[in-house]
Amino acid sequence: MLHSIIQFSIRNKLIVGLFIAALIGWGSYEVTQLPIDAVPDITNNQVQVLTIAPSQSALDIERLVTFPVEQTMATIPGIEEIRSFSRFGLSVVTIVFTDATDAYWARQQVSERLGEARKQIPPGVGTPELAPMTTGLGEIYQYIIKTKPGYENTYTVMELRT
Repeated sequence: MLHSIIQFSIRNKLIVGLFIAALIGWGSYEVTQLPIDAVPDITNNQVQVLTIAPSQSALDIERLVTFPVEQTMATIPGIEEIRSFSRFGLSVVTIVFTDATDAYWARQQVSERLGEARKQIPPGVGTPELAPMTTGLGEIYQYIIKTKPGYENTYTVMELRT
């Protein structure tokens, strides 16, 4: 079998050469069509609910804000897990959905349930809100703007923002 392949290749150099050239051309074309990202997005599908409640202890935040939000969000279909942490004046609830779940649908479901969660939170404690739609790639690149010596007080922070 191998002997006959070698004999055919020796006798038909033009056919073998054209076949190899076609194979190289096809391979080169396919390489240009590969979807390549410099940094692929590996973030899971998640929605965050933030609640700022100034002057509330972590225990009060957990009891009055985080727990009601978690309980309300637990009924959404397609949830993999719900994570949360409560700190002094801040509650963050992260709802992780399956990869098959559409991100906009997930945000819509969480937004609808936020109305129910707001009713369970006592007035004046804090209002739960959706966090901006971000991925883990937003945390990869951070930078600092430093002024040259002598120019520290030339611009206000608001002037630098606009």
